[in-house]
Amino acid sequence: MEVKVSQLDNVKFSIQSRSHTILCDQPQDNGGEDAGMTPPEFLLASLGSCAAFYAVQYLKTRNLAQAGVEVSVTAEKLKQPARLGNFLVHVVCPVSLTVEQNEGLMRSVRHCLVHNTLLTPPEIKIELAVAETVAAQR
Repeated sequence: MEVKVSQLDNVKFSIQSRSHTILCDQPQDNGGEDAGMTPPEFLLASLGSCAAFYAVQYLKTRNLAQAGVEVSVTAEKLKQPARLGNFLVHVVCPVSLTVEQNEGLMRSVRHCLVHNTLLTPPEIKIELAVAETVAAQR
């Protein structure tokens, strides 16, 4: 999996993955034009859409519902170090479930790849290349 981020203007970025492009920007009060979501909002979007995918798959494979799942995700800004924490993933199921089905749906959502990544912090390496060096290597 890979994405490429390119600066468009000031604090506005183009993010590409496969054949898809999205914009990332900051609100106007933080120097941006509010042309796209912020990086922390993308993190919440990633977690929420992953949870929704797993919920939909659970419901569809059991013929309980084909549509109507909604998910909202909230988090708080924490300090020292600056980060997001206290995530709340709120899943709205479009149909009534038995206690057993409710537990199954919760288990399924907890298998979300993004959720599990956040629960088990990955190793993150950061590399720095100077643009002139990168151009010379091509």
